[in-house]
Amino acid sequence: MKFSTVVYLELYKIFRKPRTYIAFGAIAAIVGLIQLGFYADGKNYMQFGMQSFTDSFDINGNIMNGYLMAYIILQLMLVHVPLLISLVAGDMISGEAAQGTLRVLLTKPISRAMLISGKFAASFIYTIALLIWMAIWALGISMLVFGVDDMLILKSDLVTQIVKTDILWRYAAAFGFAALAMTTVAAMSFFLSLFAENSLGPIMATMSIIIVFTILNTLDLPIFENVKPFLFTSHMLGWKGFFDVQINENNEQIVGSIENLPAVMVSAGILLLHILGFLLASVLVFRKKDVLS
Repeated sequence: MKFSTVVYLELYKIFRKPRTYIAFGAIAAIVGLIQLGFYADGKNYMQFGMQSFTDSFDINGNIMNGYLMAYIILQLMLVHVPLLISLVAGDMISGEAAQGTLRVLLTKPISRAMLISGKFAASFIYTIALLIWMAIWALGISMLVFGVDDMLILKSDLVTQIVKTDILWRYAAAFGFAALAMTTVAAMSFFLSLFAENSLGPIMATMSIIIVFTILNTLDLPIFENVKPFLFTSHMLGWKGFFDVQINENNEQIVGSIENLPAVMVSAGILLLHILGFLLASVLVFRKKDVLS
């Protein structure tokens, strides 16, 4: 059996299940509600957020535009997307075990390594499809509804402005980075599914690990400082780095620049190492897994 055939069959299994579409429906519903809320009351929100700056500066133009809307949605949504991804990735092996079909699969002319790789590839494609769907809603629909203009990003003590001609490539890079982050979640949930007989266990374990790691990231305690750089959750929001722009000596934006590109690349590399590590561990564990008991 060819690798492409394995991937096709696994994708067929994924998209045959009605619950697979819960994630797509949830993203469309949540993003739509956020857009509706900002469409109805976005001006008041921006006036409140910009109050400390409008006292000193005149700000003109379409501030509440599609680019800013997409940024806000990404901040809100990427925290919850891991749950939607684990619904499928956490079921890839445990679901087969629960149904008793795992041992049947291994009677086919296919190695365990190829089977596990094909299942992971299907999980990856599902993750990418989910992010593309999110990009269509968060960015595409927002641009249609709210229009486009320069993008103002509110931070604690400053406002970053990015000219509208310098934004789309940043979103392409941001979604690419988000794909790495979400694939890391899928890889971990996929790995955990090897140790369970039903999908609930890997899903709960995935979210529990993310919650614990996130709490460790927020704790400002010296004992955890050496651990934080190695936690994948410390790097999942690295996509924001594409919206940090360098300025020249005249305090003008340098078009096409990224303020701390090395840090973004390090975060991407650490996420990639996690993905490869989880995949390799999955192959090694599955080779020795007893599917007869």
